[in-house]
Amino acid sequence: MGNTIVKIDNLVKRYKELIALDHFSLEIEEGEIFGLLGPNGSGKTTTINCLLSLLAYDKGNIEIFGEKMTPVNYKVKKEIGIIMQNVAVFDELTVYENIDYFCGLYIKDKETRRKYVDEAIAFVGLEDFVKFYPKKLSGGLLRRLNIACGIAHKPKLIILDEPTVAVDPQSRNKILEGIQELNKQGATIIYTSHYMEEVEQICTRIAIMDKGKKIAEGTKDELKRMIKNTETLTIEILDLSDEMLEKIRALNHVYETDYSDSRLEVRFSGGKHNLIHVLNLLQENNVSFSRAYSELPTLNDVFLEITGKALRDKE
Repeated sequence: MGNTIVKIDNLVKRYKELIALDHFSLEIEEGEIFGLLGPNGSGKTTTINCLLSLLAYDKGNIEIFGEKMTPVNYKVKKEIGIIMQNVAVFDELTVYENIDYFCGLYIKDKETRRKYVDEAIAFVGLEDFVKFYPKKLSGGLLRRLNIACGIAHKPKLIILDEPTVAVDPQSRNKILEGIQELNKQGATIIYTSHYMEEVEQICTRIAIMDKGKKIAEGTKDELKRMIKNTETLTIEILDLSDEMLEKIRALNHVYETDYSDSRLEVRFSGGKHNLIHVLNLLQENNVSFSRAYSELPTLNDVFLEITGKALRDKE
């Protein structure tokens, strides 16, 4: 790991009786793609707003690039790129003019700005749309424009809040590939998403929040080792007796079973060759089955077990 880019220490934010952030602490190292996850109301958006000094907090300290973050620390703010969930561009400006405007907030030299704008346009693949107005763009292209506006000035820290909401698969892949490329070019990324497969695909480390607290942190593999489930077997069986179900439940490392609509799910905590053991048991008892497969836990399994809550699409 490199230097600490973001350091949040003992952050408290109250809204009257509601505690939005409850002594929340977090460190993000240089070069990470850091996933910040949590159910609705967990405090993710409040954390980002405090981090950017858009919101005053009651207690704690925030440092970015080793400096205390304040509303007037423009030296630090210049090095941050922000792509929020709600697209924020000017409808009366073209694609090129929008990117040029936002880049111009940080880059005053015209030649440098022109170069940066052209590079941002090429980076998000909008070369054929530079004269288009935002209302003429599809949802996916609009998201890409939003990203270009946020990264054109080449920030060292980029915050992406739900950047792939409501976009087509092609645009989603383009955005994810772009995020990884920005990281390879040296940017540290903070990434929030309701799509667990995205986080699992690109994030180097992840923190899960709930009720304003950090309840888990680590790599995806470290997080998976925190939960009980290590493997789930799914077997299609037309007819399974209660007696046979009890025999399956008695196998080593089985902690949960569910049989409905001719579909058996068996969850294990530990053990090796679990699928073989179950199939052998079925064959020994002359139980016919059509399809069987094994799945290792996903980040979504981790999230559900740790928080007990499903993610919703919008905060």
